[in-house]
Amino acid sequence: MNREQWEPLLADLAARRSAARETKRPDARDRITALLDPGTFAEIGLLAGELPADGFVAGSGSIDGKPVLVGAEDFSVAGGSIGVAGASKRERLARLAGQERVPLVMFLEGVGHRLSNSLHPHRPAPNDLQALADLSGKVPVVAVAAGPSAGHSALTAALASLVVLVRGSGQLFSAGPPLVRAALGEEVSKEELGGAEVHAVHSGLVDLVAADLPEAVAQVRRYLSLLPPSAVAGEQERRTDALLDLIPPHDRVPYDIRPVVEELLDRETWFELGRDFGASMLTGLGRFGGHVIGVVANQPMVCAGAIDTAAADKAARFIEHVTGFGVPLLMLADNPGMLGGRDQERAGILRAGARFFLAQHRADVPKFHVTLRKAFGFGSSVMGQNAFDRQTLSLALPGATLGAMPARAGAETAKADAETSQALAESEAAGPWRLASTVTYDDVVHPGELRNRLLAGLRLALPMR
Repeated sequence: MNREQWEPLLADLAARRSAARETKRPDARDRITALLDPGTFAEIGLLAGELPADGFVAGSGSIDGKPVLVGAEDFSVAGGSIGVAGASKRERLARLAGQERVPLVMFLEGVGHRLSNSLHPHRPAPNDLQALADLSGKVPVVAVAAGPSAGHSALTAALASLVVLVRGSGQLFSAGPPLVRAALGEEVSKEELGGAEVHAVHSGLVDLVAADLPEAVAQVRRYLSLLPPSAVAGEQERRTDALLDLIPPHDRVPYDIRPVVEELLDRETWFELGRDFGASMLTGLGRFGGHVIGVVANQPMVCAGAIDTAAADKAARFIEHVTGFGVPLLMLADNPGMLGGRDQERAGILRAGARFFLAQHRADVPKFHVTLRKAFGFGSSVMGQNAFDRQTLSLALPGATLGAMPARAGAETAKADAETSQALAESEAAGPWRLASTVTYDDVVHPGELRNRLLAGLRLALPMR
């Protein structure tokens, strides 16, 4: 008897669910299921709103067995616009991520708030951007620009710790081409306004560019696999004598820092972020003795490793995010200082440099510094050269040159006499020994010993974290 009474209720539920899943093309659920472990997606808010899922599919699942929350704007439903119910779902999802301390992944392809919202009375509700701001530096938030994303949708990316853009189909902009045309009379395509070239090279908003959605999904899964808790059985001690071939001893000879990073980390674990923005600085994640570690390294192939505004902003943003997740930090210095000049001053090099310094200073994680060849002035400070700035370990390679600024430029600036100029040059050429004698460096090490010394420092720091 009870079963018969249930039948009309269950039929009504099935009909409502079917209507809520209606779509005109492969929809947001396909993107979510492609990301998650098979069969783990549990949807929330399916019946919200008057349109199918109100244009925003949300729920939970797992990636490599670890829990994750995920949301996807459905462009096939009202252009992926944010309706009243959809806004509540977005806020609910972000609050859950903070409450349960699990990552949040958002697939973006929407036009921002639904224009018709203002025509209907609705209760005041929290804004999901507030919730996303609360997650910053505490919970990983990943945004995938799978299609054109404007306004509120694009702001989600700006608040994320990782932004992946699908080349050709994904764009991000504060206002789309129609609004730009109406407001400014400017004719511009979606790609010109907010495509890969704009945000991966010039603005620095995009960390990774994917050729297609499957590649984007693979990048997201790899990024999340590297965040704590994620220790695995990794390589332990091994010598790094290859650094003798990779790093020229003369500090004016350029070289590529990437092979150096790859030699120090566990094999084939380096995952670079923001490669095309602020190219004189490398940022990324890798494994070190099986543990995840964040790397910030000067790139001597670009401007001798000098730190410009873009490089400083890139490094600061990276440090602020990953150290908030408890990821240890390795900083490899080889720079002649902060880049000067009229263009850099106008771009805000002092502000960007200060933000970079504050980020590394405030990072409450194990911190490791290595001066590979040179570190001058504020360029040494932002790279954490001072062992008394809560560094776990501060090392230098033999021959490292240091000072307030390069000796020749400093002598000319100070109008030093010949004797003083000679003394400054000799002090610079003396290497790291004076600072090692005052414990500014914990040690000067052979390049072949570098990985093992850093591993010893990591073992010192991790048990209490």
